[in-house]
Amino acid sequence: MISRISKKVIFYSFLFINFLQPSQSAESPKINKNTNKLNVELTLSKTPNDEIPPSSSENLNETITYVNLFQKNFDSLLAANDEKQQELIIQSDKQSEINDVIYAEGNVSVSYRGKLFKADTLIYDKLNKKISAKGNVSLVLSNQIFKASQLEYSFINEKGYLLDVKGSIDTNTLLEDLSSNFSSLDSKNIENLLELKKKEVLHTPSEIENWLFFTDKINIDGKKWKSKQAVFSNDLLEFKQVKLAINSLEVIPEEDKLRFNSSLNYLIFEEKVSIPFWIGDRTLTNSGEFFNFDNRWNLGYDNLDKDGYFIGRKFNSIDISDDFVLDLEPQFLIQRSLKGYTKSFVKKDESITSERLKRNTNFEDYFALRSLIKGKKNNWDLEIEKNINTFDLNKFSDGFRFKTKLSKEIDFLDSKWDISLYGIYRERVWNGSLGEAEIYSGYGTKLQKENTWVVNGIKKTEIFSLGLSDITAEALNTKNLVTNLKANLFYALDQKFPLNIEYPNNKTIDISYRYIPKPVTKGFSLNTRLEASSSFYENGNHQEYLGLGIGPELILGNFKNKTFDYTRLSIFSFYRFKSGESVFKFDQNNDNFTLNLAFDQQLFGPVILKSFGTLNLTNDSDNYGEFINSKISLNWKKRAYEFGIFYQPHNQAGGISFELFGFK
Repeated sequence: MISRISKKVIFYSFLFINFLQPSQSAESPKINKNTNKLNVELTLSKTPNDEIPPSSSENLNETITYVNLFQKNFDSLLAANDEKQQELIIQSDKQSEINDVIYAEGNVSVSYRGKLFKADTLIYDKLNKKISAKGNVSLVLSNQIFKASQLEYSFINEKGYLLDVKGSIDTNTLLEDLSSNFSSLDSKNIENLLELKKKEVLHTPSEIENWLFFTDKINIDGKKWKSKQAVFSNDLLEFKQVKLAINSLEVIPEEDKLRFNSSLNYLIFEEKVSIPFWIGDRTLTNSGEFFNFDNRWNLGYDNLDKDGYFIGRKFNSIDISDDFVLDLEPQFLIQRSLKGYTKSFVKKDESITSERLKRNTNFEDYFALRSLIKGKKNNWDLEIEKNINTFDLNKFSDGFRFKTKLSKEIDFLDSKWDISLYGIYRERVWNGSLGEAEIYSGYGTKLQKENTWVVNGIKKTEIFSLGLSDITAEALNTKNLVTNLKANLFYALDQKFPLNIEYPNNKTIDISYRYIPKPVTKGFSLNTRLEASSSFYENGNHQEYLGLGIGPELILGNFKNKTFDYTRLSIFSFYRFKSGESVFKFDQNNDNFTLNLAFDQQLFGPVILKSFGTLNLTNDSDNYGEFINSKISLNWKKRAYEFGIFYQPHNQAGGISFELFGFK
């Protein structure tokens, strides 16, 4: 159960992709005496007294004419469309040409097809169409920064290499920057090129936008770019906390996308622990979604559907059309195979709401499969998820679960709303003290709006939704399945009042922050919640409630010292004033009074204990004084990543969590 990277790592090698792969020959004719000929090569010098080789002295007047013309219009030429600019334009402190070989030295800049790079020295063989650049080879394309010690490339056989490559890439704009024309801003960035390692960074929640990368050599062979090993890091402050070593990397540029594959790769922690993982054949499009990093191995625990521990591995995404991809994760049910029996299914030919009994297993029971189809069509997002918990045909109908969702954002009543259409088959729902409930099938639509804003330091989050559905599910007081139409209206307002808060002076962090990606906001605050819901059913039943919640939250420490330097304690009580009764078990408002308890504590260094539980305080409940919802985890938390092992006692499920943090 390893969460996303955001997805975004691997395509460093295209620093010179548009520069080195021309649509036509890179060579231009020599300067011709005929001044009407426009297709010329410009060889320039910033120094007016540079030596002109004897072989070119007869063309001195014409050369000076072109130089003056070019210098007056240099900025516009650099911004020219790449299809109009087919010549190499070279500037340097010193420059000469001997036997059709151009030698440039000192502050060398080369522009070609709307791109520009710089180096200490450059040699261009016009007859053999070969370019060689050495020393501080650098290229900046908007948000992409690349550096190398040496570049060799032949335009005839389209082969070459780059040495000691390192750089920084912004995955959100990578493809756009690689295809865009050079601008004067890029020139300023090159002139003021900073070290790749930053002194301060800002956390980018929910996604990784920026990566540092290093490789000893990139080989160029036609359209293929190859590297024996490339190392990536999401930590812009230092590189040792976590690295991704990508082996046998091969990248192939295609129209509007980049495709690559690799062999066995390694996730390296603290330069000591290496965990293997596979990426396989992947494609990056303009959406940038490829860079969301998901571990392909999934070790989890599900006692209800899988009889305990299981292990799964995700396959490479399969393009089933231009708009949709298919993700598959076969799973092996470890504990079921060791036991030789299962308690995840009802007796043969019994209702799916019957009690689960012990049944003998076959070889087909030891395997499961999770699949996900996702894509976009006509501005609608579609997701279809299937879970198969056995391949035994006698149990298949009881081990199959399915849900689909079609959604988009719309303008309604001068606001942004999310509208969704959904369908479900065999959905498990946990409903507090009532425990697990089963939805056999259903379909419906939902319209929802969510807003978050801050007023006078008070953070407010508002949720409003309308829903209509047709559901067949487990009845409230019996094991029978019942079918009813349901309409629902829901509203919630969460507020966080700062009572005694110490905000960090700066949102950025430096290398002294070893354990957290952003500074801690410490102090004492008060959380409140107002909640209202009304549901109507086809048979005439209805249920409503008004809920009020309040509770304090205390955060202490900076999470910078080695022991007990971070504590978070939250207590939140919630009471429902309710009336009426549902037709179904899964949505019955059963628990009037609950108390949510959360406690996080740093123990030593990066080790932190996290716990959460919902205590049932409803007087007439059979589960009074018991936790009806809970989770406990032990995490290894660092600035660049977090790794944890968790368990949920209420539904007997658990697994491993992993997250990488992003910075800019």
